[in-house]
Amino acid sequence: MDLAWASLALICYFLSSAGFAAERAGLWRRWKTVAQLLLAAGALLQVIEFAKGALQTGNLPVTNFPQSLSFLACLTALAGLLVITRLRMTVVGTVVSPIVFVVLGIALLMMGPRRLTLPATLRSAWLPVHVTLAFLGYALFVLAAGVSLVYLTYERRLKAKTLSLEDGGPAPSLEKLDRVNYHLLGWGFLMLTLAIATGAIWADATWGHFWSWEPQESWSLLIWLLYAALLESRLTIGWRGRRAAALTIILFSVLVGSFVGVSLVTPGKHGGNFG
Repeated sequence: MDLAWASLALICYFLSSAGFAAERAGLWRRWKTVAQLLLAAGALLQVIEFAKGALQTGNLPVTNFPQSLSFLACLTALAGLLVITRLRMTVVGTVVSPIVFVVLGIALLMMGPRRLTLPATLRSAWLPVHVTLAFLGYALFVLAAGVSLVYLTYERRLKAKTLSLEDGGPAPSLEKLDRVNYHLLGWGFLMLTLAIATGAIWADATWGHFWSWEPQESWSLLIWLLYAALLESRLTIGWRGRRAAALTIILFSVLVGSFVGVSLVTPGKHGGNFG
């Protein structure tokens, strides 16, 4: 990880978080545009960082825990920008910017001084495909949890009659938040499905078997089943609104626990701190 580029991105994310907070507080409406530009600048700086790393190593440099966190922050920022701009949901920025700031900050604190060297087993065209799909799925689950948090906050304030529809700018309806949450879960589930499939194909080509039941694979399958159950419950049972938002946050907590725990305690073939 390039300390200079990552540090500049971290500053952009911090200022973006402050800008979104100021805009929602109604201090200055133009903070919305400034905050979005800062979020975009941070993501662009990270893209440059990973492009440089790819040129140095010959592949996507995401092979240890700090770099995984940094890559997750980058994809979350990019996906968050898409939701904010395409769906006109500025309030999502108040969740996305602080999250990517914290995630990238942790990555910088954990960054080691060693130069990255990819082992032979990771020098494959499958690496950028598999890793990007997996972390894009995680990024969409991050956004789904963020939207769910906004939903629960808005619902509580509406019931308490402390939220105006013009509070800090136009507030999206609860129906729209629920719909966006569902679509984010669906796309995240698709990305995770493709990540598992490409990982199995890569494993068979490298080690001669599709599945080895190591910790990362087992947890990935469990997470896949849990999100599949959540989506199925929305389609068949009709779980919506508060219940779906709460379950989305709970499942995301399980995802975070498994990702951090497996990466740091029992990484297996997926962990590797190569240097």
